[in-house]
Amino acid sequence: MALTEGAAPVSAATGSAREPERWRVHGASMTRRLQSWSEILAATHLAFDVRPTFRTPQDFRGAVTRRSIGELMLVDCTCSPWHGYRGSDQIGGRDSARQSEEILGFQFVCKGVEVVREGSRELALKAGDVVLWDGLQPTDVEIVEPFYKRTLLFPRDRVLSICPQLAELSALPSLDGSGSARLLVRYMNALATELPLLDHAGTLAAANAALELLRAAVEPRVPSSRSATRAAMRAEIRRYVRTHLQDPVLGPASIASAYAMSVRALHALFEDADTSVAGLVRSERLARCLQDLQRPNGGSVTDIAFRWGFCDAAHFSRVFKREFGATPSEIRQAAAT
Repeated sequence: MALTEGAAPVSAATGSAREPERWRVHGASMTRRLQSWSEILAATHLAFDVRPTFRTPQDFRGAVTRRSIGELMLVDCTCSPWHGYRGSDQIGGRDSARQSEEILGFQFVCKGVEVVREGSRELALKAGDVVLWDGLQPTDVEIVEPFYKRTLLFPRDRVLSICPQLAELSALPSLDGSGSARLLVRYMNALATELPLLDHAGTLAAANAALELLRAAVEPRVPSSRSATRAAMRAEIRRYVRTHLQDPVLGPASIASAYAMSVRALHALFEDADTSVAGLVRSERLARCLQDLQRPNGGSVTDIAFRWGFCDAAHFSRVFKREFGATPSEIRQAAAT
């Protein structure tokens, strides 16, 4: 990625929804350019107190490219050396209103050297390294050499929904030597190329695949307590539900049978969850129906309802309107127009 000074204000470039957003440092002095960089980081990553080091050039340069993948963000960042700190003032500042710190970042270093101090761990990241970082952790960062990284930004709640054990850790696990982490790096690179060609459904599927790869990388490295084990079991059952939604008999009895437990034990597993087992099945089916209704080629309302396990079209319409505030036909008509 070339780094040339831009005269435009710090903002995303205009263009179609599939085009990446781009930011570039501008300003006549080092002070102004570093202030511009601070604004870019707050808009695309997290808020930092940005300072120069003896390595920072007078014509400091930095640029960010961001691509949206459903709820995920794929962010490319390249910059000259600088030093930044993210403490309680930044974490609890104006960013908190839009919850921008409620993210976990999966980062791959393409070029350069970055020294990171996060909580009790200190890392010297160089080309080829991967790291998982937490937007809620106070962090000290120094870019030692001209730097280029690619990062997938995950909403915290989505990651914890598939790997709930992370919520009990005081520090994130190392991903050194993880084959799943290396595969996720290759997947990120493929996404950067193929994302413009994906439709809405393909984009959602791509985001889910990235989440599953992250889970595969993180889960084996997380120690488990009883509560975390229960949460992990619920997450596993949610994945089972999502892959069996088209089965019209999917419900507590069939799920309990698949996991060799009683229906009573299954209900007990979900007694402290946000929803019951039956509610989980219903909400997942409704979410898939909504996706298909929003696709022009998704089929008729009845076809979609039966495709995702509803056996009664009238019942489907009632529960759909109760969930989304509009009938399936209204959603289909809006998508067609």
